[in-house]
Amino acid sequence: MEVTETVRDSSRNPVKVGEDLGITEFAVDRTALEAKVKDIYRQVASHPEGNYHFELGRPLAERLGYPQTLLDAIPAGAIESFAGVGYFLDLAVLRQGERVLDLGSGSGTDAFAAAVAVGSTGSVVGVDMTHEQLRKAEDLRQQSGFGHVRFVEGRIEKLPFDGASFDCVISNGVINLSPDKEAVFREASRVLRPGGRLAFADIVTQRQLSSKIVCSADLWAACVGGAEQVDAYNALIADSGLDLVQKRKNQYEFLSGSARSATEKYGVMSLSLLARKV
Repeated sequence: MEVTETVRDSSRNPVKVGEDLGITEFAVDRTALEAKVKDIYRQVASHPEGNYHFELGRPLAERLGYPQTLLDAIPAGAIESFAGVGYFLDLAVLRQGERVLDLGSGSGTDAFAAAVAVGSTGSVVGVDMTHEQLRKAEDLRQQSGFGHVRFVEGRIEKLPFDGASFDCVISNGVINLSPDKEAVFREASRVLRPGGRLAFADIVTQRQLSSKIVCSADLWAACVGGAEQVDAYNALIADSGLDLVQKRKNQYEFLSGSARSATEKYGVMSLSLLARKV
């Protein structure tokens, strides 16, 4: 991982996406997109040995920076379906007894990792929209005795939780998959207590993606097509009432030729970020 960059300019005027940045909005078939995303991550849960645009498993987690001792404390079945894009739990600085929400929890790697950090006096909730991922995570939870973890079905754009319910919200490679990122950050801010943290990793771009890429459900599901231009992404965070205080670039690479090509042309990259609720 590269050296951390600290961001202190929380007083700047937020830039409106699609206006001052000159970004063109492209039509995305949300029904087709959701179906494709569910199909891909259904396979990730059931067949982690398959071929995907992205890497899976423990070698990926270790390369991204997950400590081996932490991975040893997490169910191996969760890690085999791990499809994260960065490590951010060091930014989260989770404490014993805290309440944590994992957006797009998948098979549970980050939820279980957070559970180790907050201990039995804390709690972790994972929310996901893919039944197979939820079923796998719940089976692993029961088998491994993580009594302070639970997994619920839901969408990250409209969370089924009361406001100010969590001390920390986490997410890994998921927000880029949503066609309504504004709603995702707004909901994350809503469920955080004042001063709470949003610690996460996601895919962004240096340059705006072409309409061909943005309108490709395959590349959306691969964590490429929905990647936001980084300045617009930062503006969405600020507009939701969150103060971006830290970010760093991760050593993350896609596997497929189409995803690699987009990475080179548009500067697609993974960032780990920390924001606080104002």
